[in-house]
Amino acid sequence: MARLNLILLLAVLASGLALVHNAYESRRLFAERERAKNEGQRLAADAERLKAERHAQATNLRVEQVARQRLGMRVISPAVVASGVSP
Repeated sequence: MARLNLILLLAVLASGLALVHNAYESRRLFAERERAKNEGQRLAADAERLKAERHAQATNLRVEQVARQRLGMRVISPAVVASGVSP
């Protein structure tokens, strides 16, 4: 009888340890999932912000402004095109 009690006690202790380990692992995985979810939301917000910035940079007015300021380009007149002479 004492042997059976010892075996049952060991079984209860082992199942208790397994339960504690599973609860700990479950909490750890849940926290990791929440971190990943928050990171995904942050990345999605960054992607939306970058799309808006790209759209703002690609407007015709912005392209024309950059062409004039950085590249020194200017609007060509029909007179210059007809004569073939650059101003």
